[in-house]
Amino acid sequence: MFLMLLPTLLFFFINNYLPMVGIYYAFTKFSFNTSLFQAEFVGLQNFKFLWQSGTLMKLTMNTIGYNLAFIVLGNVLAIVVAVLLNEIRGAFFKKITQSVMFLPYFVSFVILSVIVYNMFNYDNGFLNTLLAQFGYEPVDVYNKPYVWIFLIIIFYLWKNLGYSMVIYLATITGISEEYYEAAKIDGANIFQRIWNITLPMLKPTFVILLLFALGSIMKGQFDLFYQLVGNNGILYNTTDILDTYVYRSLKVTFDMGMASAAGVYQSMFGFVLVMTVNTIIRKINEDYALF
Repeated sequence: MFLMLLPTLLFFFINNYLPMVGIYYAFTKFSFNTSLFQAEFVGLQNFKFLWQSGTLMKLTMNTIGYNLAFIVLGNVLAIVVAVLLNEIRGAFFKKITQSVMFLPYFVSFVILSVIVYNMFNYDNGFLNTLLAQFGYEPVDVYNKPYVWIFLIIIFYLWKNLGYSMVIYLATITGISEEYYEAAKIDGANIFQRIWNITLPMLKPTFVILLLFALGSIMKGQFDLFYQLVGNNGILYNTTDILDTYVYRSLKVTFDMGMASAAGVYQSMFGFVLVMTVNTIIRKINEDYALF
């Protein structure tokens, strides 16, 4: 059985641990004319640049804010939908509903950007065409930064809700029917059974998914933000995250040192957050902690 684990261990060693040597880039002024360890060592210069750029705090708040919304709203809605689907007794309708909700997960972000553009395009988008038919003035959505806070969250939930829901639905399916039968005998209605049996049984799954999500809370959904916003500088104030900022910076300067510094900053922030939250959870209920 240990030999069966070997391919997985090799995979993570090659793809996750060996590349950690590249952390050294964060402390160098990298040049493509030299090798990694021949690059000029500049210490914390790259981190200082990120801090003094004046945008690090805004980028950090944007990244954390969006990810918190994704985590909280995504998990809450996934639990609600999973519980509702579990109560559906028609097997055919249940399967069709699951498939329809899961389908957006396979839609690429490029296709999603096309859908969004055709919905909110100022000249001939669906929204402005509809408004014109009712005699209203068109709305320039791509010139309203704060509207995109809600749009990005909505489209993220639309795309990922089905995937998250399946995880919770699988957990609910694994709950023994004996609990529900005993509750029915005691006179519990459907809402009492959900509140006292289903939701407590989902708590371990929720905590584990929460800890996993917190580990990457500083790594934004780059494809989502870049495809929906693109190079529209008007929207950067409310939609720019660390990943998109570093990408645009690298397009101009190809500064591997600065990009690596941002990556180290993201990883260390996530590591500290996971360790802190896991410690708190372990003190509350040791069975729910990751380690």
